[in-house]
Amino acid sequence: MTRTPPSETLSRRTLLRVGAAGGAGLALSPLAACAGPTGAPGPGTLTLGLNRSLVSLDNKLNQFDAAVTVQRAVRQALTAIGPGMKPTLVLADRFEMTAPTTWSVRLREGIRYSDGRPVTVEDVTTAVRMYGEVAGSFILGLFPELPRVEATGGRTFLLHTREPVPVLDRLMANILITPAKDNRPEELRSGVGTGPYRVVSANSGAGEYTLARVPDYWGRRPPVERVRVRFVPEESSRVVALRSGELDVIDTITPDSAEQLTGLPGVHLEKTSGVRLCQLFYNFRKPKTHPLSDPRVRQALTYAIDGESLVRDVLTDSAEQAQGVVPLSLQGAERTGRFVHDPARARQLLKSLGADGLRIRIMWESGEFAADTSVMEAVAEMLKDVGVRASLLQFEPGGDILKWRQGKGGDWDVIGNGFPGPTGQAVTMLQAMYAGTAEDERTGDAFMGYVNPAIARQISDAATEADPAARDRKLAAAQHAVWDTWPCMWAFVPKTLLARRTRVEGIGLLPVNSYDLTAVRLEG
Repeated sequence: MTRTPPSETLSRRTLLRVGAAGGAGLALSPLAACAGPTGAPGPGTLTLGLNRSLVSLDNKLNQFDAAVTVQRAVRQALTAIGPGMKPTLVLADRFEMTAPTTWSVRLREGIRYSDGRPVTVEDVTTAVRMYGEVAGSFILGLFPELPRVEATGGRTFLLHTREPVPVLDRLMANILITPAKDNRPEELRSGVGTGPYRVVSANSGAGEYTLARVPDYWGRRPPVERVRVRFVPEESSRVVALRSGELDVIDTITPDSAEQLTGLPGVHLEKTSGVRLCQLFYNFRKPKTHPLSDPRVRQALTYAIDGESLVRDVLTDSAEQAQGVVPLSLQGAERTGRFVHDPARARQLLKSLGADGLRIRIMWESGEFAADTSVMEAVAEMLKDVGVRASLLQFEPGGDILKWRQGKGGDWDVIGNGFPGPTGQAVTMLQAMYAGTAEDERTGDAFMGYVNPAIARQISDAATEADPAARDRKLAAAQHAVWDTWPCMWAFVPKTLLARRTRVEGIGLLPVNSYDLTAVRLEG
């Protein structure tokens, strides 16, 4: 696979089905290389076709939704988010709040890594520290603060925080445990973990892995002997490979593909509600003199976007327009407003603010959400209709977009970004996206440069509130404050959809777009 450097080249696209003016050239930089599945799975092998490259089986920096299924088959955490978006015990057999700022935890007896080493409290201590030291960590942003680990015995320890963190049992589901000796403040390339599978071959550059069942796994023995993971960026290739039997499961498919697969012999669709927020988020690192630093300009641009048409004609009703700054399906989410399409108002406001004729660059990574390219092309046409010229910059999966997001790459104005709800709690997503501090921004860890001290204090105050009713009231106020800053041009909540061969049974698809591989079995 060859990586093309970020650049913008002129290309002509077909007329989109949103009623926007067609035939105009859009600046588009396709950085994605082509790949396709090869070889059919054997009778004891499950083959997964991912739409994004799984560059690591560690999750410190890279945790897109479907990757969780594979990552946690190899590495595990103290807890996990299971059915009903409720926390369940994994490596811990006890995880209890014993005081507002203290949790008592005990490791299960006899747990070992795939290479035979025992799991220790030191491994937990080191894991927490490594997640805190890595630069640009997605996981770190979820925590109001990382806990301090105090060993109290060979298998027991306390988790201390300065302020109460009432959802710490949910948050710790995101800290995957690795032997302390092997852990580093970076994404680990090795695959030693406590999970039911171990890595027998890997090509992280191509996003390809082969996993084999751990013979003496501590938990329930998984029915499937081997799992192959393939990166297949082109949706049409994934669909063809599923139909031919080369792939067993494909994720993040569009409704058009779902329609093609519906009713086909040997194919079944899995669908559930989603907790992921997809958005066109602004770059908050712009200088104060830049038009996008003015919330009135940001709001004006939202009027240019015909979200109803995007949902109906491009996403074909596989999503809903967001009505808040986090998905309403999350506990504690607040309905804060709605996106309104009014291009005349957009033009009038932009002119009155001296921002008519604005030029913006929109970037995203291929596979960030279903039909991403079509959505971006349609948005560019809608912006053109109000006098705004948009150039599109598309990155290949596993490319350099992280540096750009951190403000360490090139300049950009809007990013197409998807953000998961890994704990089922609104407070977690709010903490990660909108509670960034000046200190976070110095390391590039503030979400797209969003730093608003007053809002950060509101969210932090809510995050440490032990009383659930009071916490929800504080969260509601914080969400309205965020909405008033107009952080994104448009946002939607996609439904979770995957397709599988009927020989694959036992997939309990969760709203977080992942499932437990130990429950999957092959029939025939």
